[in-house]
Amino acid sequence: MTAQSFPVSEIVASRRPHRKDAARNYDALLTAAREAFTEHGAEASLEDVARRAGVGIGTLYRNFPTRRHLFESVYADEVNALCRVAEEVAGLEPWEALTTWLDRFADYMVTKRAVREALNDESEIFTACRESMYAAGGPLFERAQRAGAARTDMDFVDLLRMVAGITATAFDDDAQRDRVLSVALDGVRASR
Repeated sequence: MTAQSFPVSEIVASRRPHRKDAARNYDALLTAAREAFTEHGAEASLEDVARRAGVGIGTLYRNFPTRRHLFESVYADEVNALCRVAEEVAGLEPWEALTTWLDRFADYMVTKRAVREALNDESEIFTACRESMYAAGGPLFERAQRAGAARTDMDFVDLLRMVAGITATAFDDDAQRDRVLSVALDGVRASR
């Protein structure tokens, strides 16, 4: 499966400007928004986003006419990156591929929490993102199951809910979160 075969990839590509300078500003705004949403949640100031990106507020509004449009774009970009990671790790051993992808999924959950409240479950973006994420990560999990590396008495949705629950907890730091995730994934690993 190529990145272009994921529904979210088409959405991301259609929103990104073609001119190099405009694309640079767009990418800088996405990065700045991701940081601001992670630090301040959905109420992060758009003026702060523009300042972090090194552009004026007018440039932000030319690229993202509404706050919702910015949320959707950040969310879609994060899921698209998650899909690319699935492709990048596909050649690794099944368990290593799965856990590498799940580590990135845990990072994605931080951004998702920040923008999730602004998105409707029925939106085109949310639906495309969910389909893309399942199409990217599901085969990694199934491959680990077929290889005898992951338990077969659970499904991919169970796995995502477990990781999402862990990442929703407040931790002292990323290292603590990573340790707890590692312990939980030991429970997913098939007995040897």
